[in-house]
Amino acid sequence: MEIGIVGLPNVGKSTLFNALLKRQVAYVANFPFATIEPNIGVVPVPDERLEKLAEVVHTDKIVPATVKFVDIAGLVKGASEGAGLGNKFLSHIREVDAICHVVRAFDDENVIREGSTDPKSDYEIVKMELELADLQTKEKRDQKKKGEVEQPLALLSEKPEIVVYNVSEKEVRNSSDDDKIYICAKVEAELAELSEADQKQYLADLGISESGLEKLIRKAFDILGLQTFLTAGEIEVRAWTIKKGTKAPQAAGVIHTDFEKHFIKADVINWEEFVKSGGWAKAREEGKVRMEGRDYVMAEGDVVEFKVGV
Repeated sequence: MEIGIVGLPNVGKSTLFNALLKRQVAYVANFPFATIEPNIGVVPVPDERLEKLAEVVHTDKIVPATVKFVDIAGLVKGASEGAGLGNKFLSHIREVDAICHVVRAFDDENVIREGSTDPKSDYEIVKMELELADLQTKEKRDQKKKGEVEQPLALLSEKPEIVVYNVSEKEVRNSSDDDKIYICAKVEAELAELSEADQKQYLADLGISESGLEKLIRKAFDILGLQTFLTAGEIEVRAWTIKKGTKAPQAAGVIHTDFEKHFIKADVINWEEFVKSGGWAKAREEGKVRMEGRDYVMAEGDVVEFKVGV
């Protein structure tokens, strides 16, 4: 899963990106176009289930699912016509699965506003530039000569999107809306410097149940129709990302293409039942492990052991 972080210059995109990666990898500066090339980073998906499974199967190796974030330099009005560094940035957006629009909802006289007025207008400017870029793409398609092979269009304005409101620390304390994501990039940056235990305490002190990263990833999984299944053994515990509605053979293919080709069956158990039973052996003794075939549709939180032929 790849998410492109977009927005006007100086709305907090790179600050948010740095915080999400838990390390300073993007060049953050207080002037327009500080981010000239897209910064790409792979972020582990927070998942407390993995540690519980690891304790049960006695392994130290945990491999979480991941999300790739792409920090794309600030767009400005006229970007679709090349204003700023527009066309270069728009080309990077075409490659992502979903777009995260970051809009400025904080006041800070020390941070220069570059075309930013208010969250609604900021969003509309970026959205309009994406639509104008799509219009140019369609015009080029229509100008092609008859008989030419038509390439699939990557329309920017039709990509799934998340709108993130970058608010002040005071506002993030009181923000709760499932349809909108409220994040304080400064708070996320501070969290990035803390241990996991201290992060939880800091969030509790702010009256926040989950970090901005967790909210953003949860929303991304939702709009892209994704879920995870789990594998647990002595070698490792791992989370795998699949589309909702994926059947067992195709899920096996995510692990290795040959697994789908030679799929026989899948031993499946819900992760909570797996933990309660204390692992595969006891779960099988208790009759809690189900044997599923090719038509089984994977469920969120399934712990699976695939059986494949040679």
